[in-house]
Amino acid sequence: MQRLYLQFYVTILVVLAVFVGAAALLWRLADDDNRTPQYLDVAAELTGALLPDSDASQAEQRRAVDALHRKLRFDIALYRADGDVIAVAGKLPPRFDPRRARTGWRRGPGGPNFTLQLPDGRWLVARQVRERPNPTFWIAAFLALVGLAIAVGAYPVVRGLGRRLERLKTGVDRLGGGDLSARVKVEGRDEVAALATSFNRSAQRIEELVAAHRLLLANASHELRTPLARIALAASLLGDKADPKTRQSLKEDVAELDQLIEQVLLASRLEAIPDLERREPVDLLALAAEEASHYDLEAAGQSVTVSGDRTLLRRLVRNLVENARRYGGEGPVTISVTHEGGRAVLEVSDRGPGVPEAERQRIFEPFYRLAGGAETGRGSGLGLALVLDIARRHGGDVVCLAAEGGGSRFKVDLPAA
Repeated sequence: MQRLYLQFYVTILVVLAVFVGAAALLWRLADDDNRTPQYLDVAAELTGALLPDSDASQAEQRRAVDALHRKLRFDIALYRADGDVIAVAGKLPPRFDPRRARTGWRRGPGGPNFTLQLPDGRWLVARQVRERPNPTFWIAAFLALVGLAIAVGAYPVVRGLGRRLERLKTGVDRLGGGDLSARVKVEGRDEVAALATSFNRSAQRIEELVAAHRLLLANASHELRTPLARIALAASLLGDKADPKTRQSLKEDVAELDQLIEQVLLASRLEAIPDLERREPVDLLALAAEEASHYDLEAAGQSVTVSGDRTLLRRLVRNLVENARRYGGEGPVTISVTHEGGRAVLEVSDRGPGVPEAERQRIFEPFYRLAGGAETGRGSGLGLALVLDIARRHGGDVVCLAAEGGGSRFKVDLPAA
C-alpha cells in the first residue's frame, strides 16, 4: 500500500477493531469466570430448605419442582447425587453429568444454565425460559457502532492530510523537474502547514539565486563582447607588423571566445524559457545543406519538413558540424537527412577517434569534455548540451553512436511535420 493516507486510515481501523475485540473478550471472561459463587451457595441452601428432603417420595418432590417452575418461570430439573433424574418441570436442560458439574452459571443451548448442589447432595439445574439480551452482545454492538462512527469521522481528516502531503510532493517534483515557480498551498497551522511554508520559502530563495546567477551570467557574457570587439579590431589593424601565424591564431581565439559567449547566452535564454518562442515549417535538409556550405561540405538525403524554431535548429546543425570538424581529425564529415516512420533523422558522422561507449551519454552534459580535451583547449563542452536541449524542445532526442569504419555518428531524431 503506497498511499500514506490509506496507511493512516487502515491503522486507525485496525486499532479500533483490536480495541472492540479486546473489550468484548474481557467482558466475556469477566462475565464467565469472575462471578463470586457465594450467592449461589446461599441460593443452594435456600432451595434445599424449600424442597422436600431427599427421602421424600418422587411425587412430592415433583410437585415442589413444579411449584418453583411456576413461580420462577425457569425450566427446572432435579437430579440425584449420581445423576438420575428425580423431577423435571418445563423443558429438560442439556445432558447433566454430576462428575463435571459444579455450582455456578454457564451459557448453554436455549439460555444460561444455573447449577446448584443442594446440601443433601442432590443437583438442581435451572434454565431461564425467556432469555434476557446477552449483555456481551450489546456491549460489543455498542463498541462496534462507536468504532464505525470514529472510522467515518476519521476518514475525511486522514484523507485531507493525505491530499496536503500529495500536493506537497507534487510541488517538490515540479521544483526538482526544473519549475522554479512551483509553490504549494499552505493549509492549517500544523506541522504539514509549517513544512509547506518552509518549502515555499526555500523554493523562492532558489528561484531568486538562479535568477541572479542567470542575470550575472548574461551581463558578464554581454560585457565581454566589448573588449573582444576591441581585440578583434586591434588584430585587424596590425597589418604586416605582426607575424601572420600569430595574427591568425589571435583571430581564431577571438572567434572561439565569441562563439562560447554566444552559446552561454543561448543556454541561459533556454533555461529561462521552458517552451519554444515560435514555430514554423523548416526544411531540415535545406537547413543542413546551408550550414554545411559554410564549411565546404555537402548534405545528402531526403527533404523532410519539421515544425520548430529555425534559429535553434540552425544552431543544432552548426554545433554538430563544428564538433565533427573539431574532433574528426583529417577525415571527411558526412551529413545526411532521412525520413523514417514519420520522423526526421539528421546524422552527422566523422572519422575521428570516436567516443568511448561509457562516455556517450556524459558528453551531452554541460561543460563535460573527454579526457585530454581540457589540456588541448578544444571546445567548451557546451555545444553538445545545447544540441540535446534543442532536440528535446522540438520533441526529439539525440544519441552518439559508433560510426562504421571508426569515428562517431550523432543521430538526431525529430518529429516530422
